[in-house]
Amino acid sequence: MPHNTTEQSAVILVVDDEKQILVTLDRVISSLGYNCFTASDGFEAINLLKRKTCDLVLSDVFMPKMDGMDLLKHIIRFHFNTDVIIATGYEDRVNYSDVIQAGAIDFIKKPIDQAELKAKLARALRERHMIRKLETLSMCDGLTTLLNRRAYNKSFPHEVERAARQGYSLFLAMLDIDNFKGYNDTHGHDEGDKVLIGLGEDLTESTRNNVDLCFRLGGDEFAVLLPQTTESQAHDILSRVMHRFSNRSCNGLTLSIGIVNCTRDASVYLGDDIQQMQIRADRTMYEAKHSGKDRIVSHAQP
Repeated sequence: MPHNTTEQSAVILVVDDEKQILVTLDRVISSLGYNCFTASDGFEAINLLKRKTCDLVLSDVFMPKMDGMDLLKHIIRFHFNTDVIIATGYEDRVNYSDVIQAGAIDFIKKPIDQAELKAKLARALRERHMIRKLETLSMCDGLTTLLNRRAYNKSFPHEVERAARQGYSLFLAMLDIDNFKGYNDTHGHDEGDKVLIGLGEDLTESTRNNVDLCFRLGGDEFAVLLPQTTESQAHDILSRVMHRFSNRSCNGLTLSIGIVNCTRDASVYLGDDIQQMQIRADRTMYEAKHSGKDRIVSHAQP
C-alpha cells in the first residue's frame, strides 16, 4: 500500500557510478533534511530497495552492470510506491521525453545544479504526498475504514510477488459473517452496520500493525493478508478475531474463516495462479461455512 510520508521524512536513494558525485549529492540532499542513501550501480540499488523502502530514487542513466533505464523498469515493476528521477549529461542519447515515457516522474541535467535539484525534489515529494493522500482515500472503505476491494485487487498480486521475491511465506484469510442477512433484515441496516464496524475493529486490533493488511471486500465479506507468518501463527491471529467478535454478543452471529497458503516459488510466472489462489481461499471459507459455520478451516498446501 502507499507509503505515507511527510516531505522532510522522505527517504531518497541516489544511484551513480561516480563516487565523488555520490558524496556530493549525499551531502546536499541530507542538508535539505531528507534521509539519503547511495548506491554505485543498479544492482546495488536493487539490493538496497529489498531492505529499505524509498520514496524517491535519483539515478544516473549510464552506469556499468545495470543502467538507469533498466533500474527504472525494475522499480516500476517491483516497487510501485517508489518514484524515480533520471539524471544524465547526455541529452542527445537520452532526453526528457524518453525517461517520462519510460515511467520516471522527472529528468535533471548533469552536472546537477543544487538549486534546481532542491526545487525538483520539493516538487516531486509534494506531488507524491498529495497523490498518496488521494490514493489512500480511494482505497479506504467508508464504513469500517479498512482497505477496500480496490486496494485488495492492487495489493494481493503485489504481496504475492514480493513474498516470492524475498523468500517469505504469505497467507490469505477470507472471512464471512454467518447469518448476517437475516440479522440485517431483522434488526435493520443501522444495526448491521454496527456489526460490520465492530468486525473491522476486531481485525485491526487482532492483526499486526504495519505488517498485516485488512480489507472489507463488500457486504459482510472481509479478507486479511498475513505476510511473514506460519500457518499456526495465521490461525492464532484469526482465532483472536473470532474471540473478539464472539464477545460482542451480536445475537449469535459467528464467523466462517478460510485460510490458504499463497506462497509460491519465485521462479513461477505471476499470472493466472493469482486467480487460483483467490479461488482456493473462497472455497476454503465456504468449506468452513458448509461444515457448520463458526470455525476456521486452513489449507496450508498451495
